[in-house]
Amino acid sequence: MIRKTSLSIFFLIFVLVGFSQRINTREEYIKQYAELAVSEMIRSGVPASITLAQACLESGNGNSTLSRKSNNHFGIKCKSTWNGKRVYHDDDEKGECFRRYNSVEESFIDHSDFLMLNPRYASLFQLKLTDYKGWARGLKKAGYATNPHYANHLIRIIEDHKLYLYDEGLDQSQIARIQQSHKPADGRSLINPYQTRKVVMRNGLKSIVVKEGDTFQRIAQEFDMKEWEIYAYNDYEKGHQPRVNEILYVEPKRRKAEKNHQIHRFEADDTMHFLSQRYGVKLNRLYRLNRMKPGERPEPGTSIYLRKKKPRN
Repeated sequence: MIRKTSLSIFFLIFVLVGFSQRINTREEYIKQYAELAVSEMIRSGVPASITLAQACLESGNGNSTLSRKSNNHFGIKCKSTWNGKRVYHDDDEKGECFRRYNSVEESFIDHSDFLMLNPRYASLFQLKLTDYKGWARGLKKAGYATNPHYANHLIRIIEDHKLYLYDEGLDQSQIARIQQSHKPADGRSLINPYQTRKVVMRNGLKSIVVKEGDTFQRIAQEFDMKEWEIYAYNDYEKGHQPRVNEILYVEPKRRKAEKNHQIHRFEADDTMHFLSQRYGVKLNRLYRLNRMKPGERPEPGTSIYLRKKKPRN
């Protein structure tokens, strides 16, 4: 009798808990997160319609176990670059590693960053914000999902719920209000410079090409950085001004080049600083790798080591 009573109580609790987790409709989900998607569009250049459609599809309108327990609304797996919290979930394979977030907002921000910082999605940012079909097909082609009908699913969600309207016609007062409501705690701007300037990944780092009229001050303001950071990241002394078509980094360079760049054959018009910028390697580190003194210039034809230290003679 006691056993039956215990089982009945357990079943009742189970049912009550089940009912307490209310199922979101797609319309409710879109209404709840539309403004966040628009704020991310302004910051990152990812169309709000695409963000919302992916979130609806990947999270089951916020009802999936992964989204409820881990705030992961885009099904983004850990990957080798992820240093945050993790959760394990069955997907294409059993017990796969997925990213875990402290909030839904973190998930939306990481989704934008995931697309911005991954070279295989770079071509999408050349499309117009209003080209949701191009974005949907591009995501599928780049391998975001394995479902062969992924692009069609996104397009159907966007068109059924007219999500394309979120990509169009924002005036400055709306943009300012959205920016203010989603301003990070550290006060940094949400405006994404990638919408007005092409950003290229070199050695896993974000780099730009200097345009006519650029100054370090203007670039620093555009990327919400300190001016000294631009100088330091590019091994320049204060007062130097950038040259048109020159490569500049907006984050610190690395200690060695990519694996497919082991050695560079020095040419007559090369400089060590040019190689530092070309391969994304810190200038002082490049001198040390090649057992050279700072400012020393190698002879044309010299092998410049980009990853391992030059062997002793």
